[in-house]
Amino acid sequence: LACWRCRWLLPLLLGLAIIMGIIALAGRGWLESESQPYVQQASLWESCTRGEEDLNWSCESLMDYGWGRAAAATYLVGFVILVICFALAVIAFSIEILRFNFVRGIGGLLFVVAAFQIIGLVIYPVKFTEEIPLMGDNMFSWAYGFGWASTVVVIGCAFFFCCLPNWEDEVLGNIKPTYYYSSPERAPYLN
Repeated sequence: LACWRCRWLLPLLLGLAIIMGIIALAGRGWLESESQPYVQQASLWESCTRGEEDLNWSCESLMDYGWGRAAAATYLVGFVILVICFALAVIAFSIEILRFNFVRGIGGLLFVVAAFQIIGLVIYPVKFTEEIPLMGDNMFSWAYGFGWASTVVVIGCAFFFCCLPNWEDEVLGNIKPTYYYSSPERAPYLN
C-alpha cells in the first residue's frame, strides 16, 4: 500500500470476502455425494437425502439440532461483523486524514470475525458426521470451501489492517523521494 490510490485494495478484499460469505450462507453444497447416484446434499441450514431412484429430495432442518444452530449462529455473527468492518473500512479510507488507530481497530474486529467463522466451520463437519447418517461416499463441497476462502481472506486482511499504521507515512505520501546520484568522477561510464 505504498500509494494513496492503493488504499482501496483492502476494502475491495473485504468485499470479496463478503461475496464468498454470501455464497457459503446461501449455497447448498456444504456436503454432497461424491459420485453418482447423488443421494445426499446439505447446506448450513438443512440436510437433504433421496433414494437412488427417487427424484425428490427429503430435507430436514439442521436448526433442530443444537450444534446446527451453533454452527449457523457463529458463522452468521462473523458474517455480520464482517459487513460492519467493510462499512467501517470504506468510511476510514474515504476521509482525507486517515485515522490509523481506527484502521487498527478494524483489524482487531476482523480477527474476531475469523474466530467466529472458524468456530462455525469446525463445528459443522464434526457434528454433522457424528449425528447425521451419511449415505454413500460424501465430501464437503464448494459452498463449504467458499466459507473457508472467506475466512482466509479475512485473516489476511486482519493482518494488513493491523500492520498498516506502521507504514502511515508511505500511505499518506509524507516521505520525500530518495534520489541516487553519483558524480562523473565516480562513474565515468555515464558520460
